[in-house]
Amino acid sequence: MKEIQLPPELSKNLSDIYAAMESGYDRVAGEISLTCEGCRDNCCDSYFQHHTYSEWAYLWEGIRTLDAGRLNRITDRAKQYVAESRALLAAGERPQLMCPLNEDGLCALYPHRLMICRMHGVPATMTRPDGRQLRFPGCFHCQEIVKEKYEQETDAPGMDRTELFKRLADLENELLGGKRHLFPRVRRTIADMIVAGPPRVAEPFCAR
Repeated sequence: MKEIQLPPELSKNLSDIYAAMESGYDRVAGEISLTCEGCRDNCCDSYFQHHTYSEWAYLWEGIRTLDAGRLNRITDRAKQYVAESRALLAAGERPQLMCPLNEDGLCALYPHRLMICRMHGVPATMTRPDGRQLRFPGCFHCQEIVKEKYEQETDAPGMDRTELFKRLADLENELLGGKRHLFPRVRRTIADMIVAGPPRVAEPFCAR
């Protein structure tokens, strides 16, 4: 098995994509007057799966900056998360468990948080490659604000994710040597990524 690592230029490109995500989020959140302050919910216990080797490798760039003690604590929490989430899924329930990176309400790897962590909250739109348009209502707190401020949900501004997703897909394809379709699909939570270690694939799949 060979580890997939982000070359410095792709790591920088991914950071730039994340910065654009944050800018788009802040713009829409400002227009709606959405803030996390005083929110009864916590997005860090939402069950999110992530789907790119790029983000998995980027997460591990951050993990490698942790000291041994902190890494061990996070890994222990990740193992517990994986065990509990699998049990809940097997019982037909959607897990609602705190992310193992959450420490005292803060993300232990905030600069290396992944796409969904950066964009979840505000209303968003996306145009699929087949032309179909999708709209996402945002977090529960956001939906409450939109219901109070706007006559229709679609009257509220939304963050267009289309170009950002395209940029991320292009980066992923570049990382995988233009053969993204040949690689096993990624469907992992952050806890899964921590427990499994950095992304690795069998030699026939290796592109870099």
